[in-house]
Amino acid sequence: MVHGSAAPTVDGELRRAAISVLRERGWDGLTLERVAEAAGRARSTLWRQGLTRETLIGALVGELAEDFRKIMYPVLTAGGSGRERLVQGLEALCELVDRHLPLLLATDEAFHQERAPGQPPDYLRPFITFLREGVADGSLDTDEDVVETADVLFNAVAWTYVHLRGRHEWPADRARARVVGVVLNGVAPQPEIDSKRGKETT
Repeated sequence: MVHGSAAPTVDGELRRAAISVLRERGWDGLTLERVAEAAGRARSTLWRQGLTRETLIGALVGELAEDFRKIMYPVLTAGGSGRERLVQGLEALCELVDRHLPLLLATDEAFHQERAPGQPPDYLRPFITFLREGVADGSLDTDEDVVETADVLFNAVAWTYVHLRGRHEWPADRARARVVGVVLNGVAPQPEIDSKRGKETT
């Protein structure tokens, strides 16, 4: 087995094999033996190279988490209102999905995996920030719990986009515009409430 400080390499073929196993077996069924078989390699060869199940998981979710960090950084450091930054963040989330579409089509738990022991995922934080800023500057109007709202926004955009891109094969620009637009703006205006009568008005 390989020793030393250098991390073993998970090449593109092994990544594709791991995603194939995830699609069929889920995270609990992801084993080095099954990945080796899917890649047409011997398990002993992968073991001698220092590869483990944890290495494979770390490669998949670690790259996802690192890409998320890189793609959100420009939005987090940009100017603009909370709403503007929220829109940019949701559009960036769609770009992230495109980069990792095979993985996200294979499993709906990728965003829940730890990239390493003791490193829980933290994908909602940017969206919580944007929502709080939007409420503070008046560009967003919500009385709901911002953590729950961020959770709904993230999942509504990410998984709808995954489905439209991967299953319906919508073009990226169209899917991004429609998903972000509907999630943020809805399809019908809120009815106005007559404060005196307590009834909806049109």
